Amino acid sequence: PTPGAAPDSGTRWRRQRAAGAGLLLLYCYLGNMCFMKEITRSQTGVRLESRLLKVLKALATELDLSLGDLLEGIVLHAFEGKAPFSTATMKKIRALKAVYGLDLTARDSHQLREAHEHGR
Repeated sequence: PTPGAAPDSGTRWRRQRAAGAGLLLLYCYLGNMCFMKEITRSQTGVRLESRLLKVLKALATELDLSLGDLLEGIVLHAFEGKAPFSTATMKKIRALKAVYGLDLTARDSHQLREAHEHGR
């Protein structure tokens, strides 16, 4: 859930600036305090394989995240060598890959070329 959105049962959102720390203090999930780091985002024009992008957008929608938040989470988990998805989310990903015909795997990474590059 996000601040301003309808809270889940047991979830209360309240924003406060932590004294000089550049953090946001959120009361969430049954009153536990969550400290969120304040960041600066940059707009980017990253190009992705079209079916991969469709799966990512659909997954972000399923998880109630923005595409940017989803990608940040995936990358931050990868940087720490951690799996970014639960078993349930992996099941959703498999279903979305089937819907959008995404047959690429990790073995295909760094070996892709755009269709118009056949003559190069």
